[in-house]
Amino acid sequence: MTPTLIKFAGWLPALIIPTATIIQLGTIVKNHSTQGVSYLTWSLFGVANIGLYIYTEKYSALQSILGLLGSAVLDFIIAALALVNYGSSFAEEP
Repeated sequence: MTPTLIKFAGWLPALIIPTATIIQLGTIVKNHSTQGVSYLTWSLFGVANIGLYIYTEKYSALQSILGLLGSAVLDFIIAALALVNYGSSFAEEP
């Protein structure tokens, strides 16, 4: 593989993973609800992203920082919101 193709391939998860996570976070905020969101799943995503960051050993690569550590932070935010059942008071009001 060419270095350009490898670099491009590194940017794909660096952009796609945080974007997918931001979409979920945006949906939670928009709906004021974490109904159907699993705190355990998002916690595991966060742990997996940190593990993959360590495994890749590319600690200063922007792709790793954004795609893995940035996503891990967002994953844990989603997990925390799900754990405290964010928006449940809105859903219970008539």
